Amino acid sequence: MSLRSNRVGEQMKKELGDIIGRKIKDPRIGFVTVTDVEVTGDLQQATVYITVLGDEEQRENTLRGLAKAKGFIRSEIGQRIRLRKTPELLFEFDESIDTGNRIESLIRDLKEREQ
Repeated sequence: MSLRSNRVGEQMKKELGDIIGRKIKDPRIGFVTVTDVEVTGDLQQATVYITVLGDEEQRENTLRGLAKAKGFIRSEIGQRIRLRKTPELLFEFDESIDTGNRIESLIRDLKEREQ
């Protein structure tokens, strides 16, 4: 990613956190944290990585709610960040936290076996 796409991604991350937390009233959307935004070099697409507090059903409901509100979120981003064209949004779950927790539990299990 270029320096410009990194800066746009960081700005979008900040704005998306505010928009999702304060502007969207969909009851399907639970407690969402935007962990990262990756913007393509041509600024046409942005992959938004999120984590959701809750079980698998809550995660799926949140993803459906965000997909439904994608147009509203994109227009809000367009008003807040001055770009010629607002990037197309793609929401994905951030699996790195789950992976980190799994690694931590495996290490903890190994330490307990050694004792």
